[in-house]
Amino acid sequence: MTSSALTGFYPVLCTERLGESVAFYTSLFGFETTYTSDWYVSLRRPEPPHYELALVAAGHETVPEAFRRPVRGLILNFEVADVDAEYARLVHGAGLRPELPLRSEAFGQRHFIVASPDGVLVDVITPIAPTAAHAAGYQGGAGGGV
Repeated sequence: MTSSALTGFYPVLCTERLGESVAFYTSLFGFETTYTSDWYVSLRRPEPPHYELALVAAGHETVPEAFRRPVRGLILNFEVADVDAEYARLVHGAGLRPELPLRSEAFGQRHFIVASPDGVLVDVITPIAPTAAHAAGYQGGAGGGV
């Protein structure tokens, strides 16, 4: 048996700080609200390919009871054209604290990590050329980001 055709895919993050988290993703990362209620908010980037993200109140009845807690151990990767400019905008301009400072990695990315109000890590990345030791790990040997 094969699965049905996939018609959409987006993460839904359980949060105890719904309003603050919505403000974080809309004001700092350019998402727009497409649906809102007191327990669930759908977000979408306005430009194609319209990346989506949703937030749900961790204690809501639609979340199975054993899982009604905020998400932990999740990293969202936001790939951008100029990570240095985003670092200046988010850390120096908006005052976010870097959980991982801006740096270049041998495996092929320049990046930094900040935390959302509910503790989800946001890794802001620009792919760079990997070192020769890491380039072979890319499918087809192409390299250029993890």
